[in-house]
Amino acid sequence: MTAVVFDVGRVLVQWDLRCLFRKLIDDSDRLEWFVTHVVTEQWHHQHDAGRDLDEMVAERIALYPDSAGLIRAYATRFTETIPGLVPGTPELVERLAARAVPLFALTNFADRFWQEFRPLHPLFDHFRDIVVSGVEKVAKPDPAIYRIAEQRFGHPPQDLFFIDDNPANIAAAQARGWQGHLFHDAAALEAELIARALLS
Repeated sequence: MTAVVFDVGRVLVQWDLRCLFRKLIDDSDRLEWFVTHVVTEQWHHQHDAGRDLDEMVAERIALYPDSAGLIRAYATRFTETIPGLVPGTPELVERLAARAVPLFALTNFADRFWQEFRPLHPLFDHFRDIVVSGVEKVAKPDPAIYRIAEQRFGHPPQDLFFIDDNPANIAAAQARGWQGHLFHDAAALEAELIARALLS
């Protein structure tokens, strides 16, 4: 049976740094400057890939001392960057689980933040295994994390149907022989799952 492998951020849960920092920064122009220059998605990705959070924060504060309190908020209030679930996809997970389709996840997610986040979402109880980049200290689209997932999930690459919102991550999976779906919305994903006879 084909196994379905979900990404987490922006596929199952919403994620936007602004969700936290708009609570702390009143001016919209300053907010955009902050998330494009100081606490950026590119900088955050280093933590997803396993870099030490305390080291990252100290280094960033040294560069932007006027933003020290905001940078520390990133470290202590990360779950507030996740406002909720992506509409529609949790229901697809429930339907796949009801059909006993093997479910897995492969996510770029920092280890410390994952430990805070995971207990809040029983949806992930449906997953047989979840490969987390921060734990493995390697992140998508590095081929190494796909090799780890293949070993852990116990399915050959051609039997893994991978859903991710990042084209580079899908391309890396397909290069290893996985099937792929570039996620845009739950309706398009549902249609493909039905076409593949994974849902009725």
